[in-house]
Amino acid sequence: MELHKSALAKSFILSVDMAHAVHPNYASKHEKSHSPAMNGGIVIKTNTNQRYATNGVTGFVARELGRRAQVTVQEFAVRNDCPCGSTIGPVLSTNTGISAVDLGMPQLSMHSIREMMGCKDLTSAVRLFATFFKDYNGLRSSMRLDN
Repeated sequence: MELHKSALAKSFILSVDMAHAVHPNYASKHEKSHSPAMNGGIVIKTNTNQRYATNGVTGFVARELGRRAQVTVQEFAVRNDCPCGSTIGPVLSTNTGISAVDLGMPQLSMHSIREMMGCKDLTSAVRLFATFFKDYNGLRSSMRLDN
């Protein structure tokens, strides 16, 4: 049982899907400093209503992995007057106790027949994921979290 608890404490979930890029016809739906652009890099998604699993620590981990992978990381926070969907990240993190971050690649027209995304974002994401597998354990062991 202790080995299982230790494994959970050392684990980390990358909850990855897509993120809403700023649509030119609906730019007012995004905050100016949280406006993901296609081909602008992978997006860290946060929501104060916990619709995404990202918190301060897990967001830091994603930003640091992006820095190490030499990829641009964008930030997205849902406006508090706009409803949004959720991901599996909060459910997995809550049910397992594993820290999680929600990431996505920016796309236009999510859930329509004309969805589109930038190829550079996929390449950036793959580099970040490879860096996660290479560097996460070292990053985790170098972090000091005061409880």
